[in-house]
Amino acid sequence: MRHPPGWPRVIITLTASAAVALAVVVSGTATAAAQQAPSLQVSSANFSDGDYLPSDHILSASFGFGCSGGNMSPQLSWSGAPDDTKSFAITAFDPDAPTGSGFWHWLVVNIPPTVTELAMDAGNPRAANLPTGARQVRTDFGTPGYGGPCPPAGDHPHRYIFTVFAVSMDQLPVGDTTTAAVIGFMLHFNTLAKGEIQGFYKH
Repeated sequence: MRHPPGWPRVIITLTASAAVALAVVVSGTATAAAQQAPSLQVSSANFSDGDYLPSDHILSASFGFGCSGGNMSPQLSWSGAPDDTKSFAITAFDPDAPTGSGFWHWLVVNIPPTVTELAMDAGNPRAANLPTGARQVRTDFGTPGYGGPCPPAGDHPHRYIFTVFAVSMDQLPVGDTTTAAVIGFMLHFNTLAKGEIQGFYKH
């Protein structure tokens, strides 16, 4: 297989854990399902698709970004997963953040396939609210766990996209320092179905 110029240099600069993760993912799991995944039905008891997010889910003052919300992840439910689903993953992403690459607010992987919802505040890293086996990984705040919206004051309303993925692996090989980009790479090649719900917030 031919690779574009610079490919070997990129692989060499990966950490050992990331290199192993990429090797595991690429070896035999790149399927057409990643390109056109069927849809899951995703909903929340805390907001409807297209609503503004309530203050309970906005970033708290302790983060120092100028917001003063409750910083609790919203309740999420999903249905319609394929029978061969081995696990679920959830991401929360702001594509409107003025970073050039958006902003990842929440990443949870390795949710057992029998689970069909996460309770409100499941993303609290100081509480045991996640199902057994599920793992939160580092967000763009620099630590695992949910971090709520807090766009720049006066900016236009930002979109916050909560996506649920039905995954073909029971355990994605992640560590404490695995980045959102690597998680996205793994999910791209191992997604059987996915669905999303979108909220808005303006500061």
